[in-house]
Amino acid sequence: MLKVEGIDVFYGDVQVIWDVSFEVNEGEVVALIGANGAGKSTLLRTVSGIVRPRKGGITFLGEPLAEVPPYRIIEKGIAHVPEARRLFPDMSVEENLELGALKPAAKARRADSMERVFTRFPRLEERRRQLAGTLSGGEQQMLAIGRGLMSLPRMLMFDEPSLGLAPLLVEEVFQVVRDVRADGVTVLIVEQNVRQTLAIADRAYVLETGRIVRHGSGRELLEDEEVKKAYLGV
Repeated sequence: MLKVEGIDVFYGDVQVIWDVSFEVNEGEVVALIGANGAGKSTLLRTVSGIVRPRKGGITFLGEPLAEVPPYRIIEKGIAHVPEARRLFPDMSVEENLELGALKPAAKARRADSMERVFTRFPRLEERRRQLAGTLSGGEQQMLAIGRGLMSLPRMLMFDEPSLGLAPLLVEEVFQVVRDVRADGVTVLIVEQNVRQTLAIADRAYVLETGRIVRHGSGRELLEDEEVKKAYLGV
């Protein structure tokens, strides 16, 4: 479904990604793991078209994304749930969800999609007229995920969805990822909670200082001695 081939990415004159390649097959959960500053969020931003690679290519469903603007990438079926949620705090829950359904196909089904989001996240329905900025951290994360689902994505990218959440809410977020995959949506996830991420991932890539240094199934990397030492505290 998604193929990233040999990309280099820069912020200004500073290179942050070196010759990175990975792929995501339809129906998979694929994880990008690594320390803070390894370049994981930059890879998601590059797939979304927010940052452009200087070298290499990205294709989605066989179509190149190099010259495609971000809003067209959303229309092609990629949605991005960003780190720190990036909600509109002075708009209501309902208004934030509506902004997730601006592409024509999603707009036509907006009412049905919103009901599905409220079924998945009942707390959001209770707070549908409440300003997003007044929600708890967990509720804001649910809203960010719901907004992503409103675009009817083929692939949903999660960037640190459990960041700053209490342990009980972390488990809820991972269950949402499982549910999204069960609904037929492909998942690409960046997450610091490495153990739980690898437990649900079909495959994973380990990123260190902008380079892929390991890859394999989630189970294989859970048993990898270097991964255990570096990321699992073993």
